[in-house]
Amino acid sequence: MTTATIIQSLASGLLMGLLYGLVAVGLALIFGLMDVTNFAHGEFLMLAMYISFFLFAFFAIDPLLSAPLVGAAMFVFGAVAYLFVIRFAMRAKANIGMVQIFTTFGLAILMRGLAQYFFTPDYRSINVSWLGGKTISFGGIFLPVPQLVGALVSLAAFGALYFFIKKTDFGRALEATREDAGAVALVGIDKNRVFALGWGLGSALVGLAGAVMAMFFYIYPDVGASFALIAYVTVALGGFGSVFGAFAGGIIVGLVEATTALIMPPSLKAVGIYAVYLLVVFIRPRGLFGSI
Repeated sequence: MTTATIIQSLASGLLMGLLYGLVAVGLALIFGLMDVTNFAHGEFLMLAMYISFFLFAFFAIDPLLSAPLVGAAMFVFGAVAYLFVIRFAMRAKANIGMVQIFTTFGLAILMRGLAQYFFTPDYRSINVSWLGGKTISFGGIFLPVPQLVGALVSLAAFGALYFFIKKTDFGRALEATREDAGAVALVGIDKNRVFALGWGLGSALVGLAGAVMAMFFYIYPDVGASFALIAYVTVALGGFGSVFGAFAGGIIVGLVEATTALIMPPSLKAVGIYAVYLLVVFIRPRGLFGSI
């Protein structure tokens, strides 16, 4: 194992970690806003990848160009999912936590089943894109261009999200609703509107991630499951309710995954992720950056 090999692996892990962070940020945003864990988050990612694929297949729109369109489509889908599904689950009079869990889990099964029915279980891919198959070299370290662009998109999206939350009136409304959803009604803020837009924003972020991932991952109905599991671990590692923690946790997960693949067979690379997560849980149960 040479120094170049280690640096190469860590660089690849960093790029994937930034994408993991982008996937997890949407999940953390929804949880921090409503205390609801979206168990259909992986299926949202799957849907975004299919939208990107069909935009390419039918309209020849490169995934790099379709990413904003996919993000916008997922924003609408997330808001509609809240208004027509989640909103009613939150009205439960008893066992509201379990109702929310089973509602989002049922939504995940429904979305996956519909994808298998309409799109078939076949694996699909975008074989010809502007960035597909290209690499660039920095000092002998080779970086795949799609992953590099995906990492840059992740950084830009997180920067825009941070600005949006901290510097805009709606961002302040999000923060206020997260602190006390009941009190905001007294100052004229419609919490259902805020929740719907929050779900839309979280879905738009995973939509951007899905559009980028469609350039270099196979697309099939179960593709979201593995990424969803990583997203849950990432959010828990960074700290539930912390958007920054989710993004930082994604980077940590990517680096740990790459390091584990150097030491152990690549098929066991997830072992390192869960080992680090368990260590953090024992030492700091609320996560690295969590406050709850």
